[in-house]
Amino acid sequence: MAAVFPIHYPRSLLRAFGILPVEVWGPPGPYSGRGAEHLQSYVCSIVGNALGFLLSGGLDLADILIVPHTCDSLQGLGSLLVDFVTPRQEVIPLYLPRGESSCSADFLAEELRDTYRRLEGITSGSPSGQDLMECVRREEEADEILAELCLRRTSLLADNAAFYRFIRSREYLPAETFTELAARVLSDSVPNDDAATDSMSRTPVLLSGIVPEPMPLLDTITDLGATVVADDLGCCGRRLYRPGSSDDPFHRMAERILNGPPDPTRGSPIDERIDHLRRLVDRSGARGVVFLTVKFCEPELFDLPDLQKSLGEAGIPSIAIETDLAESVSHRTRTRIDAFLEMIG
Repeated sequence: MAAVFPIHYPRSLLRAFGILPVEVWGPPGPYSGRGAEHLQSYVCSIVGNALGFLLSGGLDLADILIVPHTCDSLQGLGSLLVDFVTPRQEVIPLYLPRGESSCSADFLAEELRDTYRRLEGITSGSPSGQDLMECVRREEEADEILAELCLRRTSLLADNAAFYRFIRSREYLPAETFTELAARVLSDSVPNDDAATDSMSRTPVLLSGIVPEPMPLLDTITDLGATVVADDLGCCGRRLYRPGSSDDPFHRMAERILNGPPDPTRGSPIDERIDHLRRLVDRSGARGVVFLTVKFCEPELFDLPDLQKSLGEAGIPSIAIETDLAESVSHRTRTRIDAFLEMIG
């Protein structure tokens, strides 16, 4: 098993070596104490809690730690694990290109080849190109059905929290298991007049941010009479990867990551993010955008003022809610969301 830190990484490559990737998004809860011994006070709780969880033995089942250089905090975590805090697991940093250029795919494909060589040394395995492509296609199938779930979310018989609990199982289930379960959910969903009426009576909103934590936030949104009709979340909407086209498995894995929806952690231009959010709002019918910003998350905070300004100019209201994995939903947060929903309802 590989414990994988957020956000973008090659699931297919790990599975080709017989390694199950399990993602580490914090986790929520009071794990930050031991992590705080090694980190600055302004590091986000995703990284702080993850390090605390690792040091407390929470990741002892993992054989490998994969640390993408998603942001300065995660890059710092990778360096810390390699040079200072030395866990028993092998640590593999993963570098992603920033921005878009003609050499981005070549750079990432070579980075994935280097990861392949690292995994060869760890596992003594050498999966063939055919093995890799089979795993790539299996992940593509899982991502296609994930996209279908997200497209049909309002017709599924689940509230906000239940929906995200299910689709976030993609973070730890094998692709083929997720595909089977998702296909069952889609086939079992039947028209329901009461559910349709309830959905239409709720205020449709779009979520943006890294991760919908703490998860009770989703219950709060449901309790206040709203439903999430689309998202631009790092753990979900920004990873609705399209199928690749290259016959080379490493280029194909690179294509899928780089051709995903705009993401500030990949250095996507702000104009692309604005256009993407406006398209999501138009397509989903959302009446407003709720930005869930994890405290101290620099990639999100850098873009937030321009995003809110441009959305406002387009007549799309938005609200920014600061969250922290170690905290519960405060009365202040609930009141602010309630006032926002009343304004756009």
